[in-house]
Amino acid sequence: MGFQNPHIRRYVRASMAEEMLSAEVETELAVAWRDNRDEAALHRLIQAYARLAVSFAGRFRRYDVPYEDLIQQGNLGLMRAAEKFDPENGARFSTYASWWIRASMQDYVMRNWSMVRTGTNATQKKLFFHLRRVIAKHIDDESREEPLSVLVARELEVPEAQVEAMMGRMSGPDLSLDAPQSSDDEGRSWVETIEDEDAQTEADVAARLDGERRRAALYDAVQQLPERERVIVAARHLAEVPTTLSDLGADMGISKERVRQLEARALARVTETVRAGNLVGNQAGNQAGELVEAA
Repeated sequence: MGFQNPHIRRYVRASMAEEMLSAEVETELAVAWRDNRDEAALHRLIQAYARLAVSFAGRFRRYDVPYEDLIQQGNLGLMRAAEKFDPENGARFSTYASWWIRASMQDYVMRNWSMVRTGTNATQKKLFFHLRRVIAKHIDDESREEPLSVLVARELEVPEAQVEAMMGRMSGPDLSLDAPQSSDDEGRSWVETIEDEDAQTEADVAARLDGERRRAALYDAVQQLPERERVIVAARHLAEVPTTLSDLGADMGISKERVRQLEARALARVTETVRAGNLVGNQAGNQAGELVEAA
């Protein structure tokens, strides 16, 4: 990936060369920032994970947004994550920061495409981030008997009318599926540069209709729980390796069934907090509800 701006090149190289932090060091730095407002600790934390902003910016470049703007948005998300991160909740900072970085970039893309500003509900966001891939998958299939709009609607599970509307917008002045992307893409069209499905993992994340921001909202709701319930939810749902009910019970000196009861109550409170506060809308509340049902 080449960059004409030498400052961007240097920034990317420096960011990717930073040493990754261990979980223990992450926690130490996060505690130092939270408790003492230690700016040196914050700087080291941000500097270590600026590579996340660089990495995600590269994945969003297909939307023809300036790379440096994407990096800036990613860094804003990184700062937001540092402000809201609770090091005692059991999750890695790098994981939590990824949620905010992706959400920040996705919001920026959505704000800067007039065709998307005409409609930003969940279905239209899904279409915006997935339509090109699905069209590229079917457009050269000579054996297909159904219109592209029908195939797209079925695969993405959205109404055909909305597929047709989005196809019309994406053929307009903002972006044509057959238009060259930019001078550094050798005149290739959007359809020609669609990656295969396996390579779309990160774009799929962005297209999960604000899923990262919803999870971040759930994380924030967890922070409002009483300490024992917060520890249980963090150990069961936010840790890289979930702790069993039996192990938690042994650590806390209570029965496995009591841990289960506390977990269910905590998740119910999370659901209520998200819905009452309307942190990111009903979808976050629904996601919290699903956690309760699974507990």
